[in-house]
Amino acid sequence: MRVNTTLRHFREGGKNVVRNGWMSFASISSISISLFVLGIFLLLSLNVNYLAQQIEQQVEIRVYLELNTPQEKISELQGQIASFSQVANVKFVSKEQGLVQLREKMGEGGRQLLEGFDGDNNPLNDSFTVEVTQPREVAAVAQKINEINSTDPVKPIHRVSYGQGTVETMFKVTQIIRNIGLVLVAGLALTAMFLISNTIKLTIVARRREISIMKMVGATNSFIRWPFFIEGALLGVVGSAIPVAILLYGYWQLMHSPQLNLNLMMIKLLPFEQIVFTLSGLLLGIGIMIGIWGSTLSVRKFLRV
Repeated sequence: MRVNTTLRHFREGGKNVVRNGWMSFASISSISISLFVLGIFLLLSLNVNYLAQQIEQQVEIRVYLELNTPQEKISELQGQIASFSQVANVKFVSKEQGLVQLREKMGEGGRQLLEGFDGDNNPLNDSFTVEVTQPREVAAVAQKINEINSTDPVKPIHRVSYGQGTVETMFKVTQIIRNIGLVLVAGLALTAMFLISNTIKLTIVARRREISIMKMVGATNSFIRWPFFIEGALLGVVGSAIPVAILLYGYWQLMHSPQLNLNLMMIKLLPFEQIVFTLSGLLLGIGIMIGIWGSTLSVRKFLRV
């Protein structure tokens, strides 16, 4: 395709958007409203998935040692656990550190309650905090640690804890939430594509006589088709840019609102920098694709003259 012809197609496509004002407005409105609803559910789905990842990453194993376990045995056991391929990090927590952490968790009332338990009166055990590379491997790693204790004649491990039962249930719930979010977003995307493409078809149907005349005077199918492709793409860009701008502005305001400090509720939203590229890319891509698709289906019907 020659440069002049290409420029002509872009020029005609842009003119068509302006020339068919009300129909273009209807198409842009349809795209904007549909993608706005889709964008809201997409933001919810992305943040629910992000929250599920945060919860999963907080899963860890606590290995409590028997009282008076020798330092040599502690170092040996730490090395054995760290050698597992599924283990990302092993941190030793002395009983003194454990008491400090417990006081911090319990707050002011906890400090008074635990007063007098320092030194030899400390009832806590030394322990390891074990982080795994994949949260869903936590049960398997806990089992391997228990196997170390069962084969060691010293039996240095008092107890291995990772929230057995609760962790497995949490993984199932987060997976169900992710699947529901995926189904909802996919369903809304298909619905939006159907509604928007039908609206764009109406704009093309209103100009069927124009297409028929161009066909009868000898214009090729591609010559007729390209301006409509570009028109559909422009409608998609404008129609998707509006909800993208509104949603990103609203999301930024939500993250920086002093009246709604989600961090106090232990909820962290997906960082704005990640949302910008994901949301913009998906909605703009869907808008352009639907615009071109709707124009293609409609024009093809009237090219059979």
